[in-house]
Amino acid sequence: MTGTIDFDELVRQCKKKSVVAQHKLYKMLAPKLFGVCLRYAGNRTEAEDILQDGFVKIFTKIGQFDFKGSFEGWARRVMVNCALSQYRRESRLYAVDDIAEYDTQLSPDDVLSVISADELMQMVQQLTPQYRTVFNLYAIEGFSHQEISKMLNITEGTSKSNLSRARCLLQEKVEAVYGRRRSNV
Repeated sequence: MTGTIDFDELVRQCKKKSVVAQHKLYKMLAPKLFGVCLRYAGNRTEAEDILQDGFVKIFTKIGQFDFKGSFEGWARRVMVNCALSQYRRESRLYAVDDIAEYDTQLSPDDVLSVISADELMQMVQQLTPQYRTVFNLYAIEGFSHQEISKMLNITEGTSKSNLSRARCLLQEKVEAVYGRRRSNV
């Protein structure tokens, strides 16, 4: 072997608690997993905390990884679960009763023509934790409302209403940016 290491071998070494292997794995995955954490956190500091907690869990539970499927996918799932655990502990999720009042449609093409992906990420981070969490699980991770309700111990209606409210708030933020940019032209 010429100085590079096979990814599966790196995971095997981590299972044997090799600190050098853990450091290499951290360096390889941290940038991608930090992006996941940023979507659930309110700011970079919170995201860094989730990332660190997540890596502690990854290295603690790495023995459970059975090489079926992608290790990166497994690690991503651990990170998402770590972020969700933080919000469940803090009981930041709550119900919104009337979903109809928030039911609006956001056109992805309209949004992306007005703002950059980084601006959208900042807007998502500005959402309250309950809205941000449901929005990420549904829109980014692709979970159904039924799955989200089980993950967060909320009703499907609460999941739907939180998603609708998040979309409404994001649309308002996008429209505010669009309005400012249009008036500057």
